[in-house]
Amino acid sequence: MAKRNLYLETKPVDEAAALYLAALQRVINIQYETIPVAKSLNRVTRHAVHAKYCSPLFNASAMDGIAVISERTKNVSETDPVLLKEETDYVVVDTGDPIHPPYDAVIMAEDLVETEEGVLIIASAAPWQHVRPIGEDIVAGEMILPSSHKIRPIDVGVLLSAGITEVEVVKRPEAAIFPTGTEIIEPEQEPEDGSIIESNSRMFENMVVEAGGIAHRFPPIIDDYEKIKTSIAEAVETFDMVIVNAGSSAGTEDYTVHVLRELGEVLVHGVAIKPGKPVILAIVKGKPVIGLPGYPVSAYIGFENFVEPVLSLMCQTPAKRRETVTAYVSKRLVSSLKHKEYVRVKVGKVGDKMVAAPLARGAGAAMSLVRADGFCVIEQNSEGVEAGQPVQVELYREKSQVENTVVIIGSHDLILDVAADMMPDRHKGMFVSSTHVGSMGGLMALKRKEAHLAPIHLLDEETGEYNISYMKRLFGSGKMALIKGVGRTQGILVKKGNPLGIQDIRDLARLECRYVNRQRGAGTRVLFDYKLKQLDIDPERINGYDREAATHMAVAAAVGSDGADAGMGILSAAKAMDLDFIPVGPEEYDFAIPQEYLELPHIQAFLDILGSDEFHQRLDELGGYTYERAGEVELV
Repeated sequence: MAKRNLYLETKPVDEAAALYLAALQRVINIQYETIPVAKSLNRVTRHAVHAKYCSPLFNASAMDGIAVISERTKNVSETDPVLLKEETDYVVVDTGDPIHPPYDAVIMAEDLVETEEGVLIIASAAPWQHVRPIGEDIVAGEMILPSSHKIRPIDVGVLLSAGITEVEVVKRPEAAIFPTGTEIIEPEQEPEDGSIIESNSRMFENMVVEAGGIAHRFPPIIDDYEKIKTSIAEAVETFDMVIVNAGSSAGTEDYTVHVLRELGEVLVHGVAIKPGKPVILAIVKGKPVIGLPGYPVSAYIGFENFVEPVLSLMCQTPAKRRETVTAYVSKRLVSSLKHKEYVRVKVGKVGDKMVAAPLARGAGAAMSLVRADGFCVIEQNSEGVEAGQPVQVELYREKSQVENTVVIIGSHDLILDVAADMMPDRHKGMFVSSTHVGSMGGLMALKRKEAHLAPIHLLDEETGEYNISYMKRLFGSGKMALIKGVGRTQGILVKKGNPLGIQDIRDLARLECRYVNRQRGAGTRVLFDYKLKQLDIDPERINGYDREAATHMAVAAAVGSDGADAGMGILSAAKAMDLDFIPVGPEEYDFAIPQEYLELPHIQAFLDILGSDEFHQRLDELGGYTYERAGEVELV
């Protein structure tokens, strides 16, 4: 039986990082190079840089006008003007022209009265008026930039002005990146059963560049001990750092840690972080070699915590710091005492407080990184955070953007993505953020003041009407408003060609039909339960009734694969996944909002989008929507 890599212990994140950096500081030899100043942006100076020349190089006119001898204008006034003659009393100068003795002042062209004999002046000129003296900005020999300074665009200009054309800087570290795994393929290859499209290494490539290094990404290596060993051994001879992706965990074909123990020293294998425990921190021939886990979120968090600090050391730049804000979590977060956990969150300002809505927490949920506004960190030895408690969130977006974001929590629909796409283009500096928890979950978020809007499509079984009765029951009258959204068709999503011949909801009770449901509180779930009740069908007869998906697209993906035969959803989701669609009935998808938020600028911008021709055109392209009243407001 193949041997597994069992973690004997996992080190706390900060302890592991400090241990590794301390070891590297003893062996890493920082490299330097001399480069043209014009190409030095974002590079770090080795030594202080001193000016070669003064700037300006000579006494220079600061204005367009005439250079004069100030003494000859001493007693001039409006009542006692003086006529000056060219070449005798003055010379014409433009901005930047040299001022040579005996001239020592400049009078602006706007203050001159031209005549046939010369120019008439009506005010005296003080010595050195409108003259930039030699060395006013830079004096030869003075320090322009200190050592260990990251060069900015303005620094490039000043260096060149001071006559500096080359500068010695820290050499950019070069990192070799090796994706590993027999199952991984390049993005351009055709996937087969069991294939995983390799993408982490391309993410690392750009993160290395962003951190100031040079990335060299190599093709995937299959799970073969000797091939992995040879690749790493050759790389440490050529490059400053090696990053190995995947193969760092406890699987029988996870060879990386064994290879690194043979080639060098493994300081850490396993850190108390979630996601991202299987991190390897090693040194081979004085070079850092880091093994990162294969799941995208684990890989990203591992890179930020362990690769970036090493690159900062090698580039001699300060560690990256993001803005941190206090936010209130919208739902309870349970965490293990064993790990420091990084929870991806959406963040928005609702009323006078920041609200953090947690996203998917799985190590493979790469889209949660794309959608996240920041990370909420739950420290090791904490059991988690209760809903409504304050937490510290490290922002990935600027705080001003977060503060001008429409926070939407509730039912899912593709139109929310359309609105989010349109908002920054149509209304500069404003954004849309949506989290999908179902209609009832959205209304409860409004009640807790965690959102501006809640998309809802809740059918009142007694009246057959949508939405308003639920709002009145929860909030009473006079506090809420309903923004009309879209009409849409709910139906049954089935595979292309409808192989099971499903015609209506009754057919979903057949044993061979595998159903995928929506979560409790979702409007689609409410409608499905209503239809089952109408037809006197016991939910237990539905094979998969307890299997829940969080969005219409998740239902469509399950049906489109071999995961399910049918699920309730909307027409646009069926079209997006090329599924067949059996209509069940129309419904109203609207937005609940507290009246106090209606006049907010970003809410008004959202209303503008709902009523725009561009939005309606994009709904037509999606298919399955009506929008005659989109953007209308009804007070409840």
